[in-house]
Parts: sequence; structure tokens; C-alpha cells
Amino acid sequence: MRCYVIEDFYPEHLQKITAALTEKGFAGSLDGIFYLPLPQELLTETQREHAAECGPHICVLEVIEEGALKLELLVRAQNKLRCECVFYATPAQREHIISSLDDLVRQLDISV
Repeated sequence: MRCYVIEDFYPEHLQKITAALTEKGFAGSLDGIFYLPLPQELLTETQREHAAECGPHICVLEVIEEGALKLELLVRAQNKLRCECVFYATPAQREHIISSLDDLVRQLDISV
């Protein structure tokens, strides 16, 4: 699995990040798992065609208690496990989702 990992967070920083993600409505069904949606304009043609049936298209972020964030760079379809619209992020999608996570950490005034 291709991932973007940020390490060396203090527990209080992870709590702050978890609270912010939950407030934004990104919490998944499991503790420490968040679904970060991709904007419609960044979806590939296939993902746009499958949006109604498979979407929304998301990347999964895991908050790891040992002090890390692990962002999967696989674009998943939240309503379907296997489909041709599920594949690794394009360069534009990857740049957006990584920048969004980095921006969130900066907005919360957390340095890593």
C-alpha cells in the first residue's frame, strides 16, 4: 500500500486532530479511521461516471496511537469495495489530499 505518513505527534496533538476531523464529519465507523473526500473536479472520468453508485470517493486516514498519521494514497469508493473506479491517486489527487492534511495540521498550530 502506498501511504503518506507523518510521525512524532504528541498524544494531545492527535486528540486535537481527531477532534477536528470528527467535527468536519470525516469520522469512519472504526475509532481512529477517517474518510477524506476528494473534490468532484479531481475525480477521474471513471470515478465521475461511478460517483452515483460507488461514491463518494475517499482516501482513508488512520490516526495511530503511537503518534502518527497514515494517509492511504488509494482512492476508495465508499459504497463499493471492488470496482474499476478504485485505484491509486492520480498526481493531482495525491497533491490535493496530502496538502489538505498538511494544511489541517498547520491550522491546528501543530509542528512536526
